[in-house]
Amino acid sequence: MNCIIVDDDKLARTVLTQMISDIDFLDLKAECSDAVEAFNYLKKEPVDLVFLDVEMPGMSGIELIKNLDKRPIIILITAKQNYAVEAFELNVADYIIKPVSLSRLATAVSRAKELFDNRDQVMDSTADKDRNFIFVRSNSILSKIKLTDIIYIQALGDYVNIITPTKRNTVHCTLKSMEQKLPENKFYRLHRSYLVGMDHIDTVEDNTAYSGKYMLPIGEQYKKELLRKLNLI
Repeated sequence: MNCIIVDDDKLARTVLTQMISDIDFLDLKAECSDAVEAFNYLKKEPVDLVFLDVEMPGMSGIELIKNLDKRPIIILITAKQNYAVEAFELNVADYIIKPVSLSRLATAVSRAKELFDNRDQVMDSTADKDRNFIFVRSNSILSKIKLTDIIYIQALGDYVNIITPTKRNTVHCTLKSMEQKLPENKFYRLHRSYLVGMDHIDTVEDNTAYSGKYMLPIGEQYKKELLRKLNLI
């Protein structure tokens, strides 16, 4: 995986560079001392993974993520815990608090590699909205997923997780694209990062929808329409 480091702290970059050199499948392509430098690099060069600091002069790491049209996998590395909620909203692969240990980095990188290796593709079998299935491609294998089996779909930047009762499929596709492929009477965008299968909603309490063991957040802007679709009496 091609990766870059973005951090204004030279010592932090040096330590992280050494750790990355111990991980065989990572290929460090560049070190950027600020987010603007990283933004320009990412516009020109293919990068799979970014190790990104948050608090930097000029443009923050959070602002960099929001300004990227095509987003690589992101691991945020910061000295502060108070960005965790916003990081969740931006669907980063992991959130590490400094100082970084090799074991903690390895855990985060393993998660990123899982996303990278499972870059499935959604076959456009739903162009006909009457169809009740989609196909996803993993390497050379096409797998059929019944729409009725999809509990929810979670955004992960340029990827999504499709959750069924038996499997999680990580797909190289945006949530917006998935929303356009699926019948709107069967699925609803209840949060900027989540689509839910309407038939799988068991209960709704405040700003949370429950589906079996899963708790899904409900965004304020989506709540009124969700209640309408649930045929609330």
